[in-house]
Amino acid sequence: MYLFYTPHIIGDESLIGMPFSLDSEESGHCIRVLRYTRGDEILLTNGQGMTYTAEITNPNPKHCEFIIRTAEKQAKHHSNYIHIAIAPTKNIERMEWFIEKCTEIGVDEITPLFCRFSERKQLRIDRLEKIILSAAKQSLTPYLPKLNEMTNCMEFIRNTQEETRFIAHCYKEDKRELKNEVVPDKSVVVMIGPEGDFSEQEIALALDNGFVPVSLGQSRLRTETAGIVACHICNLWASSK
Repeated sequence: MYLFYTPHIIGDESLIGMPFSLDSEESGHCIRVLRYTRGDEILLTNGQGMTYTAEITNPNPKHCEFIIRTAEKQAKHHSNYIHIAIAPTKNIERMEWFIEKCTEIGVDEITPLFCRFSERKQLRIDRLEKIILSAAKQSLTPYLPKLNEMTNCMEFIRNTQEETRFIAHCYKEDKRELKNEVVPDKSVVVMIGPEGDFSEQEIALALDNGFVPVSLGQSRLRTETAGIVACHICNLWASSK
């Protein structure tokens, strides 16, 4: 079943029997592309964990109307709040791939970082938000991650509030394995640097602010791969401990 996005629907079982409509874009996809018609059942989410089944009452391709039949709060697959802070790649397609895959795996927040050695200074947040939405709908994920604006790395380090904080870098020094450090039920942030890595000053500031240097494995990973691996490790180990 296809998942439709309805951020304007806020509520639980109290909405059963109430009429709503899809926006023009979702209506067009539902009626023109997928060929749904009157009486068909559709699956909806507000992106905040609620899913709804509904019955189409007016299959208009500009404002498809429906009545909610069931409402259910979905549990997250991971027990902690996962935040990946990552320096965008020069090749924007690789960053878009990272965004897509982390949304599918399960991430709560993504912050693009501007670091000393960053090769990309600007992002089209609106385009990345569309990729997040598409990935969430494709993978039937009822939780949409928060995507922040590009943030200065030093500023991010000083202001981060997560309970457990990690920075993954390639310098030769003692580092812990991320898979051994993730704690269930605690918020976690993992910082991933640009292709040129973090600067020594950025790493020093991170350590001074409670970040733990970590390794993601034996291989040296591309930036976007490192971000996906970090996201997967946090999901896997938090849900298994």
